[in-house]
Amino acid sequence: MTMTTYAYGRIKVLAENLERANVAPETRERIMEGGEDIAKAAHPAKKARWMSAAMLKMDALLDEPLRRDIREGCACCLGGKRLQLSKQIAKAGGTLDERIAAANATPFVFGHSVKREDGNVVVAFSPDGQPSYRCVCLPHADGAVSPTYCMCCGGHIKHHLQIALGRKVECRVRHTALTSAGTRPCVFEYTLLDDGG
Repeated sequence: MTMTTYAYGRIKVLAENLERANVAPETRERIMEGGEDIAKAAHPAKKARWMSAAMLKMDALLDEPLRRDIREGCACCLGGKRLQLSKQIAKAGGTLDERIAAANATPFVFGHSVKREDGNVVVAFSPDGQPSYRCVCLPHADGAVSPTYCMCCGGHIKHHLQIALGRKVECRVRHTALTSAGTRPCVFEYTLLDDGG
């Protein structure tokens, strides 16, 4: 059997994570259809159209926990300076609220704000009330995109938040620049799954 190759990195990573999650080969093929035709140098709008269509296929073919696991596995920027800063928060210790305050003071990792809300941790990349919002990951998307795409970014935050807080968390996409077609900021909600003990 010949392995399909994908020139565009984000498509390649999606294919790898679908396989890692043991998604049936015929389902993977349906989701990844046409991905091999997207060149690394393809226009960003073409990449965005393909990715948006692939997310809709995932929505139709896979349940939400599996989609979240796959997309969180596609997260980038998990190491480097962001990892160092997350580990610094963890090393400093303190109560959960003190760690959240430290994360809130670390916009390079967590964006605009990190706060407690109804027992959960809410991370926003930008303030409310701006005239428009743009996704840095898929800036040429035309119209609203499934929140499944944004679970990747949610996984990036989850990785660093779990380190900084010393707690396991589960992500929910509230709304993003992509899901709102540029009218709302990226906001992710994290449920605390353990007591950090």
